Amino acid sequence: MRPPRPPSPERSAELRRRFAEEARCERPDLSTLCLLVAAEADGALDEAGMDAVEVELDRLAGELPYRPGSPHAWAVALRELLGGRYGFHGVPDDYRRLESSLLHEVLRRRRGLPILLSVVWMEVARRAGAPVYGVALPGHFVVGFGEAGAEAGQVLADPFDGGRVLTGADAELLVAGATGAPLEASMLTPAGVLDVVLRILNNVRAWSAARPEHSGVGLWAVELSLLLPSHSARLRYERAQLLVQRGDFQDGARELDAYAEVVAAVDEPAAERIRGQAQAARALLN
Repeated sequence: MRPPRPPSPERSAELRRRFAEEARCERPDLSTLCLLVAAEADGALDEAGMDAVEVELDRLAGELPYRPGSPHAWAVALRELLGGRYGFHGVPDDYRRLESSLLHEVLRRRRGLPILLSVVWMEVARRAGAPVYGVALPGHFVVGFGEAGAEAGQVLADPFDGGRVLTGADAELLVAGATGAPLEASMLTPAGVLDVVLRILNNVRAWSAARPEHSGVGLWAVELSLLLPSHSARLRYERAQLLVQRGDFQDGARELDAYAEVVAAVDEPAAERIRGQAQAARALLN
């Protein structure tokens, strides 16, 4: 399937301004940031469409029982509503689809990557007053209810599996399957909103990297990542490579030079290699 049509340059500039502003709020809003990401991917997602997503999340939250009680009761209530009644879940094919990382499409299809399904779970549960948060297990994002930590009564659920409530052994198997390593307590800590958004953008970048013909998707995902308050400097190198790949040799060379200055502070030989790449990019202009 072809990726959605991107927005106009003017629309993109406005979306990025709002994304940067929201990311720097004292309490950034997860659904807002996810919708701004989705609108950068899909030019058909206008303001009315973004509002409709928020309305749908509110509607779903209104169908939950009033204050189910314990963390386990919340997890079961979300599973019965979203996984059971509405059929939200994931399948392996979802990893090959860009729309699996776009919130409006996940709500429409009721399918998506674990992290986007978890965003649906979290946003519906949060609106209903649940003690909910994301848990970024290695290789598989899930949601947590209650106080974090196994000994504190934390309950985990897997929205990709329709909201199945996980036992401690289930969580250990997920981690072992992804890393071959044991589950550690640090893996169960709540993920911050910006951590969730960065992980979503990382998924988009990975999707694009496997499809060089869609380098434009990777470029906007990198550029949104660079707007987050905390990001890896190496993203600038990735942006430079994408610019060169797309034939924008001048801007790519300029970005390589800027990244080389950052690298020079810790590794001058590596900086020289990057400057060489900048020179090679400029040579392509002739």
